[in-house]
Amino acid sequence: MPRIFADRDDGGRQLAAELRKRRWADPLVLGLARGGVPVAAVVARRLGAELDVAVARKIGAPGRREYGVGAVTADGPAIYDEAILHALKLTAARMARAESRERAEARRRLERYRAGRAPVLLAGRDVVLVDDGLATGVTATAALRDVRAAGPRTVVFAAPVAAPGAAARLREEADDVVCVAEPPEFRAVGQWYADFRQTGDEDVLRLLGR
Repeated sequence: MPRIFADRDDGGRQLAAELRKRRWADPLVLGLARGGVPVAAVVARRLGAELDVAVARKIGAPGRREYGVGAVTADGPAIYDEAILHALKLTAARMARAESRERAEARRRLERYRAGRAPVLLAGRDVVLVDDGLATGVTATAALRDVRAAGPRTVVFAAPVAAPGAAARLREEADDVVCVAEPPEFRAVGQWYADFRQTGDEDVLRLLGR
């Protein structure tokens, strides 16, 4: 299956080309840490926008932490995929310990990335929340709700590639969802990148430092 993007920089360039077709009011680009930040950095440069970071953490199923049943931000309420909880015979109450652990990690990362900086004001601005791809949408939903609570003028989710079903569901949360591609054969974000190496904390700090 052909790759669409050489790497996250390439994904950012192609995504920026789509976003530049629109008019923005005092735009702010938020990279969803960690993999979304390299994409967001390219988008921010090409839109002439301010760049900052957003953090949301997946809440994994017991014994299968990579299998997300929900997500949480540093301060906002946790959200859960009720269908997945039901299928796994889980409840939100049973996930309380995992939720607490992931919230603490979200707070740790946000504090490290901001390095003492005050949070950027979102009120009245057009905010573009950027990730490197959209698979289930549960983490993006948590982040979007957190952003929405800060009172932006509009909030748009943007990613180079997305699962069509997840993009459709996310359009109920965001003012719009912008993607370069929504391939029907989508299985995982990484399959659409030739180079999908892990983004580390130091990469995030370097990009924010620019």
